[in-house]
Amino acid sequence: MEQFQGTKSMTGTHAFDVAALQAHLQARLPGFEGPLSVEQFKGGQSNPTYKLVTPRAAYVMRSKPGPASKLLPSAHAVEREFRVMNALAGSDVPVPRMHLLCEDESVIGRAFYVMEFVQGRVLWEQSLPGATPPERGAIYDAMNRVIAALHKLDVQALGLADFGRPGNYFERQIARWTKQYQASITGTNEAMERLIEWLPAHMPASARDEAMVSVVHGDYRLDNLIFHPTEPRVLAVLDWELSTIGHPLADFSYHCMSWHIPPGSFRGIGGLDLAALGIPLEDDYVRRYCERSGRGTPASLKADWNFYLAYNLFRIAAIVQGIAKRVEAGTAASEQARQSAASARPLAELGWRFAQAA
Repeated sequence: MEQFQGTKSMTGTHAFDVAALQAHLQARLPGFEGPLSVEQFKGGQSNPTYKLVTPRAAYVMRSKPGPASKLLPSAHAVEREFRVMNALAGSDVPVPRMHLLCEDESVIGRAFYVMEFVQGRVLWEQSLPGATPPERGAIYDAMNRVIAALHKLDVQALGLADFGRPGNYFERQIARWTKQYQASITGTNEAMERLIEWLPAHMPASARDEAMVSVVHGDYRLDNLIFHPTEPRVLAVLDWELSTIGHPLADFSYHCMSWHIPPGSFRGIGGLDLAALGIPLEDDYVRRYCERSGRGTPASLKADWNFYLAYNLFRIAAIVQGIAKRVEAGTAASEQARQSAASARPLAELGWRFAQAA
């Protein structure tokens, strides 16, 4: 979420009737009192995000970018975000407090939810410029602790047993993102076509292990976390749009793509002098995750690492291709979307290189 990158006035396709929203919240949100003013957070390439300001309190609203009839099937799942964060309240995975969900599109023209405004830091650059080496190490360790905690949670106890379909996780995910990609094609991408053919035919045994089940975030990375204003402590994990019940190593290897993506539009740390920066090497980061989560050993994870990286680069390329399609259709939620859209091909090409090395 872009809540600490600044806000802007609502314009274009993402503007809505503020008076209608105020009336809805006044009737349904305890303690809410107008007048209400609304600002849109900068960024937000999938679901536009707004700061709701009243004389007594501030809130955050996440909405779909338009009515369901104009969106790709299963995309922009704000309802799922609301449900999973509600379920995680009070767990070892910090999340904002959920206030209400509105699926009635007649209120502002699209579904939305309202949650707590968490004051803290969103750290955008993976290399953490301006921090000292010990500070960088502590921030990375905090990220590691939270994702390991997520993958240890009891799905049944959370009431999320039906949050995703059981079994065949990778087969279903590859099929899903293939379908999403094919629905969003704006140009040729040879590496993507190769990955679509290669991935289902080269799944390792670890990817088929039905005992490996957890809540997965789906987009766990540095800038989807809010850190304490001064401490290396995660106050809230945001952007659960892609969350489901799935394979924890899919989630963790996605998080670890940063070590392989060079600095640039996706803010990776590939090729940087990590020892000088105080950022852990990938092998050390994997080891700490294994110790904390109990999900295998470093050797067992790394044995199939190239498959997992190829899969995740395919997946993120499909997501980025969806952004490119929304840019073309005029429904992308930020100015950054156009820049991200250009990354689909290089991400797929990097994924194909990992597939060839597997």
